[in-house]
Order: sequence, then structure tokens, then C-alpha cells
Amino acid sequence: MRCSGKVAIVTGGAMGIGHAFVQGLLAEGAKVVIADRDGAEEAAQALDNAGDSVIGVPCDVSSQSETEAMASAALEAFGRIDVLVNNAGIYADLELKPFEDLDVDEWKRVLEVNVIGQAMATRAVVPVMRQQGGGSIVNVSSGTPFKGVPFMLHYVASKGALNAMTKALAKELGAADIRVNAVAPGFTLSDGVLANPHQLEKLQDISRQARVIQRDQHPDDIVGAVVFFASQDSAFVTGQTLVVDGGAYFH
Repeated sequence: MRCSGKVAIVTGGAMGIGHAFVQGLLAEGAKVVIADRDGAEEAAQALDNAGDSVIGVPCDVSSQSETEAMASAALEAFGRIDVLVNNAGIYADLELKPFEDLDVDEWKRVLEVNVIGQAMATRAVVPVMRQQGGGSIVNVSSGTPFKGVPFMLHYVASKGALNAMTKALAKELGAADIRVNAVAPGFTLSDGVLANPHQLEKLQDISRQARVIQRDQHPDDIVGAVVFFASQDSAFVTGQTLVVDGGAYFH
């Protein structure tokens, strides 16, 4: 019960990797707010064993007003905010293509959610964490910026920006005892990825073969790293990006 007494918000928590984080945090004793553009309330209601420990809040993280409403809902329900897991992002529905074929609208769509959205969610919770005397922000990044994965430049650039933001925010918020770290998964068989045969065909086998631990990666493989950064086990760790990919990249 490493997160007993803590309140965590998980953006993009209604399904896939984000929902695995929700379940992992609940299992460690946290109260959890599922924030998602679609299905947040339904996902919370489906967790029958969670009782009053979880709520769902509709939220588009690229909207400042909606992220502020998300933070207000967490305070109203549970009275505090200790952890923000910045998981919401665009990936599973992306098609691999040369960078010359990426138009401005697609660039904007990815950056608005993967970069600006994470900044807006962070901005919404930091005043509460300052007032409480501390907190933990966990950004869900990717191993792709470290490896320079081709044919998804907008996505790789967005996650590279998030890695840089993690370091800068850690320095900016450290005096308030707010820790900022990132988890960088490898290619993970989430619900969204499994629904995209194009990505599976192009990336599943090559990702598995590139790993020291040569098997598919699943959402549960990332939960422990998120719980570590959310809990007091990492009380003296900030500004770090932990790559969780079975040893495809040593960071």
C-alpha cells in the first residue's frame, strides 16, 4: 500500500496503458481520478471493487479550462492532489509515414495533446501541490526519442519535448518539493495498438527482437515504474526519465 492516503489523477486513464496505471495505483491504496476525453465515468463505474476510491472526469487535456475543471473535481471529491500521471497522448491511431507526408494539421493535433496537453494538466495541479507542500508528476514519454525511430517524426518530436520538459519542470518545481519524472515505455501492446494492424505489422516483431528480454511488452509492464515515481520510494528522485522497454535501449 505504497500510495495509501494519496490522491492521483491519471489522464487518458479510461483504457489501455492509462487504465493499467489506474488499477495499479488503486491496488497500492491511492484514490484515483480517471480523466479522459471519452469514457472516463464509465471506466470508473466499471471498477466495482474500488468503491468510493475512484471517479471519472471528462477532460480534453489540450483545453486549459477542462484541465482546470479536472483539478477542481479531484479536490471536490477527495480534498487534495498528490500525484499527476500525464498519460494522455496520441499514438495508437498514427500511421507510419515519411516526414514529407505529415501535414501541418497532423503536426498540430499531436503536439496539442502530447506536449501542450501535458503542460496544461501540470499547470492545473501545481497550485494545489504547492499549497500542500509537495507532490509528484509522472510524465509518460516514450523510448522513441532516444532511438530516433523513423516515420513518425511528429510523435518522436513530441516525446522528445516531454523529456526536456521533465528536466526543466523538475528544476522549476523542486523548491516546492514537487518531483517531476518520466517513464519511457517501448512499443506496448495496448488496446489502441492492438486495434491498429498497420502498427502491429510494422513494429511488433522488430520491437520484440530488439529487446534483451525478447517478448512483447504489455501495459502491466509499466505500472511498477509509475507506482515507484508516485510513491515515497522515489522521494529523492526528480528530473529523471526511466526507460521501460525490456532492454532495447540502455539509458
